[in-house]
Parts: sequence; C-alpha cells; structure tokens
Amino acid sequence: MSPSPTEKLQVALHGHAAVVTINNPAANTWDAESLSGLSALVANLNADRNIYALVITGSGDKFFSAGADLNMFARGDKAVAQDIALKFAQAFEALADFRGVSIAAINGFAMGGGLECALACDIRIAEEQAQLALPEAKVGLLPCAGGTQRLSALVGAGWAKRMILCGERLKADTALRIGLVEEVVARGEALPAALALAEAAAQQSPLAVSYCKELIHEARNAVIAKGLLLERERFVQLFDSADQQEGVNAFLEKRQAEWKNA
Repeated sequence: MSPSPTEKLQVALHGHAAVVTINNPAANTWDAESLSGLSALVANLNADRNIYALVITGSGDKFFSAGADLNMFARGDKAVAQDIALKFAQAFEALADFRGVSIAAINGFAMGGGLECALACDIRIAEEQAQLALPEAKVGLLPCAGGTQRLSALVGAGWAKRMILCGERLKADTALRIGLVEEVVARGEALPAALALAEAAAQQSPLAVSYCKELIHEARNAVIAKGLLLERERFVQLFDSADQQEGVNAFLEKRQAEWKNA
C-alpha cells in the first residue's frame, strides 16, 4: 500500500483493514489538501488487494471532524466554492464507492462535512459522547457533499429536515434510535468496535462482499446521482448571495448573523 499523500490523513494497517485518521487539529476540518488526499488514498486502497476494509476516525478525543474549514469561504469567492464543492464530491463519492467495507468510527463531534464523511461510509459506530449535525444553513451554506441525499436515505425526510432546516444537533443515543448510526459504544471504544467489525467482514469473500455492496447501492445510486449534482450547484449559487458572506463571517467572528434574505 502506498503511504498517505498528505499528513492530514494518517494510515495504519490492522490485518486486512486500513485505518485512516483525520489529522488536522484542532477540529479535524477538511480543506483542499485533505479532500484531494482522501480521493488519492481511496484509489490506492482499492488497488491493494490485501485491503478488505477501511475504517475512518478522527485524531484526538473531541472531534471526528468539524467539517469544512470555513476560512476558505470567508471572501465569498465563487470559484473557490466551486472547486471545494467538487473536491468534496470526488472525495466522499470515492469513499462511498470503496470496493470493500467502510466504517466510520465517530469518536466525537461530527459536524457538516464531518458527518457527510461518515454518511459516505457503509456503517457508522458512534461513541456515547458524540454529537452529529449538518449546521451549514446557520452560516449561509448548505451540505454539498452528499448530506441532503444520504441523510434523507438513512433517516427519512422528517429527521433530515429537522437536522438540515432546523439545525438540530443529535446526541449519539438519538442518532442510534433513528438509524443514523448502527451502534453506540463507550468513550474510546469506537475504533476497537470498528476494527472488530472489519475483522468479521474479512472472514467473508472480499470479492463477494464487493459485489454485494455494488448491488445494495444499485437502486439508490440510480436516484442519488442527480441529487448530488444539484446539491453542488445550489451550494455554488449561494455564493451569489449576501447571506453567504454574512453567515460565514459571523461564525468566524463569533457573532450572531444578520440575515438579509438576499
């Protein structure tokens, strides 16, 4: 297996599983480097026939990932927005299409693009202190990396609307109850639990697992592709609005946004 193309993603092997750790302190945010790195890393893992599973987690004990680094959007540059939206799409669609089993070990806050990363995985295991949200509308943005599509598919339109339209943040027990995560474990136990599941998957034929995953995704992919494209288009269109810059800069300046609805 090739080494990680960026220091912001660390890779370790555990048997037939590759553990990818998001390592961008303090909040493990995503930027152009780490997103491009994830695309390249998944391609490397797909090419290594000894890798059957991918586990992704966050460094430290507070954040899985807080999502996009909002400093990228502070100037309201539409070209930057378009580039980053495409990089998010490429990275998380590559993760979703990883040929083996992908497991998110959610060891803390999973916000915005952090939760979208977990949504792109096959299975999500959350620690009891984890909190999950898609709060982009609070800063004048929208989930552009599959959030509107994959969250709705997992939990239904009602809960997706509560999280996206109302900015509701969920604790791990609620996330388990509505099907957003498949398991809740004690603090510090998400990675061991994910590795145990990866080991169970490794007892099955990796080729059969790959085909089964392809078939499970088939019906969903026929519907989701159009939605993912429109999601990115609407994200970029927000950069024509005054509210986009107001929302992002209010967050960075730690003040209440003053919306103009324009």
